[in-house]
Amino acid sequence: MLMPKKLKRRKPHRPDVRGKSPATKGHYLAFGNYGLQSTTGGWVKAQQLESARRVITKFVKRGGKVWIRIFPHAAITNKGSQSTMGGGKGAPEYYVAAIRPGTIIFEIDGVTEVVAREAMELAAYKLPVKAKFVSK
Repeated sequence: MLMPKKLKRRKPHRPDVRGKSPATKGHYLAFGNYGLQSTTGGWVKAQQLESARRVITKFVKRGGKVWIRIFPHAAITNKGSQSTMGGGKGAPEYYVAAIRPGTIIFEIDGVTEVVAREAMELAAYKLPVKAKFVSK
């Protein structure tokens, strides 16, 4: 599972992607010929990213090469449901990648367009944001 090796701050503020403008970084295909581009913004958990990656590699039968273009840097904390007010912030529970509309999430190369399209559509089901297939 993806997570940072070292953090500057253990409990950062929550990343805000609500109503943000489209991505200006990471919005084009840089490595592969085909990719999965988000059409909405949101948080993608490390578990969801790993699940989508496994679907892609399983579908292409370990053929081609897959690049993950986003990384879950932000720690999301959570307190127990029965805890009282006060007592500080909760412990880090999971890590998310905050993505804007237009961000490339995955790229793939070394497979045909039909295989790449099907693999990316299967991966899009695993993600909490809407995404579309793009090609060079």
